[in-house]
Amino acid sequence: MSSPDPQFRAMNDDEDRPDHGDSAQGVRQPRNPAVRGPVIAVTGAASGVGAALVSRLAASDEVKQVVAIDERRGDCAAAQWHILDVRDPAIAEKLRGADVVVHLALDLDLETDPAARTAYNVRGTQTVLTAAAAAGVHRVVLCTSAMVYGALPDNDIPLSEDSELRATAEATGVGDLLEIERLGRRAPRAHPGLNVTVIRPAVLVGGTDTALTRYFESPRLLVVAGSRPKWQFCHVEDLVSALEYAALEKVEGELAVGCEGWLEQEEVEELSGIRRMELPSAVALGAAARLHRIGLTPSPAGDLAYTMHPWVVSVSGLHAAGWRPRWTNEEVLAELLQEVSGRHTVAGRRLGRRDAATAAGAAGATVALLGAAAAVRLARKRRGI
Repeated sequence: MSSPDPQFRAMNDDEDRPDHGDSAQGVRQPRNPAVRGPVIAVTGAASGVGAALVSRLAASDEVKQVVAIDERRGDCAAAQWHILDVRDPAIAEKLRGADVVVHLALDLDLETDPAARTAYNVRGTQTVLTAAAAAGVHRVVLCTSAMVYGALPDNDIPLSEDSELRATAEATGVGDLLEIERLGRRAPRAHPGLNVTVIRPAVLVGGTDTALTRYFESPRLLVVAGSRPKWQFCHVEDLVSALEYAALEKVEGELAVGCEGWLEQEEVEELSGIRRMELPSAVALGAAARLHRIGLTPSPAGDLAYTMHPWVVSVSGLHAAGWRPRWTNEEVLAELLQEVSGRHTVAGRRLGRRDAATAAGAAGATVALLGAAAAVRLARKRRGI
């Protein structure tokens, strides 16, 4: 899923021309004309998960043609590129002739203005679903997150894929994902013949930057007293292979994807070598809310719930189709720790080298920030503010 420039960029006619090897009419010839597989379009195709999926599909003998859509051209020369914003209704013409659309043009960047992020994500999904139906596409694959199930103390372990979605809009981007899922459920009723498949990854790792990956950049793992966190990861490579299954119509419906099983908090601490810092619930949640409200951290207090309560999922739908993850939770955690090595995050805010060097120990800084926020909250309460 990409984090695009929120400013609309007009389509560039030169960039939108097919790559070399196209016919005189400007229509890209299939990489292998003998292939009878689907034509698959991917939005958000220039970076991240989208770029990895485009490369995988372009190399597949089961795919006739890959149409790549983004606001800039990516590196895969085997795909037919269209340069435009997914909110542009002109995307319908670019989707004409496609059998399947995988919609990955989402902005889930922690630093993006929340209102702008929601406007992009919701409008983009609405436009893609409507355009796909108008273009005669018969399947759209959406990618959200297992976070839509919600992180709650009474969750089943693991959650079945058809469990009720009990998340709220209090965590970063989750409100957008819930709205995207609502649009996905409504689309087949509004457009008979259109199938919508939803893929929900667990904690995504592999070149990602989220509140949950930043949790492992702290010098101490914050644990809320009385909570029972359980960790299930999903490597980007496994997500891409699951999206390929959906694009090739080997699975359908609402499907979770992730590693087998989960890790207990104690296992995470042992494997990572990072010790915990335990705080009472009222202090942790109150301080997190205050720090976000005054702009010191990018993550709202709702993000903390996903480090407190279980939200691990069964991946039975993909298993039934023959899909298996290549990565284990232990292997993904090891890769994540390698990725974040050298980074310093305090209460969700990433510090620069100078900040980290001058802080009196990042763990002390975390306690100071949380303590200060809690003290301010208590003082305001006493004054009746």
